[in-house]
Amino acid sequence: MRILAIDTALDACAACVATDTSDDLLAEESMVLSRGHAEALLPLVERVISRVEGGFESLDRVAVTVGPGSYTGLRVGLSAARAVGLAARIPVVGVTTLSALLAPLLAMNGGGLIAAAIDARHGAVYLQAMSVGDGIVVPPSHLPVEAALDRLGTGPLTLVGSGAPALAAAAKARGIAAEIAGTHPPEIAWVASLGLLADPDQALPRPLYLRGPDAQPQDHARLARR
Repeated sequence: MRILAIDTALDACAACVATDTSDDLLAEESMVLSRGHAEALLPLVERVISRVEGGFESLDRVAVTVGPGSYTGLRVGLSAARAVGLAARIPVVGVTTLSALLAPLLAMNGGGLIAAAIDARHGAVYLQAMSVGDGIVVPPSHLPVEAALDRLGTGPLTLVGSGAPALAAAAKARGIAAEIAGTHPPEIAWVASLGLLADPDQALPRPLYLRGPDAQPQDHARLARR
């Protein structure tokens, strides 16, 4: 099976083509990008596909990160993935950003609790925690940092993602051992790997926001209807 993976959920714009027969990617490109995903993604995907024999016609599946992450970035990635899937008549699967962050650490069979935390601003994080023995310990959640630490217990903790420093600082204040494994966005190769394993009937390409938008309608400024 050959898959195109796309990630625009956080501060990166990335795509790769992978297969289920090799750990080596057929093509890959990524860039650090906090905004401008809409302008960057399609040219990037075209460059990646141009380096693969058979082009879009050789694909069997598309995987895309569905969040949590930037509202704009998620919409851009999902729209592109759905367009490729529709044009190529192949399934599109969604991969959560938190799962893609956790995957490489779980693959190392690390001991203890592993938590992916994405900075959600305003003193909160998007959180998911797993261990090799217990599976999902904390499901994908939007929590204040202190409440997130309450859910993680007494450690030791391995933290990954942009929210890891805030959680590590809170853990240190409580005397809990916490190691930061990285603060980077997910590696696109792991988005592809999880996409290859996903069930298209279950892993739907729908955004996972975990919280409502910051902007709220201003009811007090609304004009009265006549």
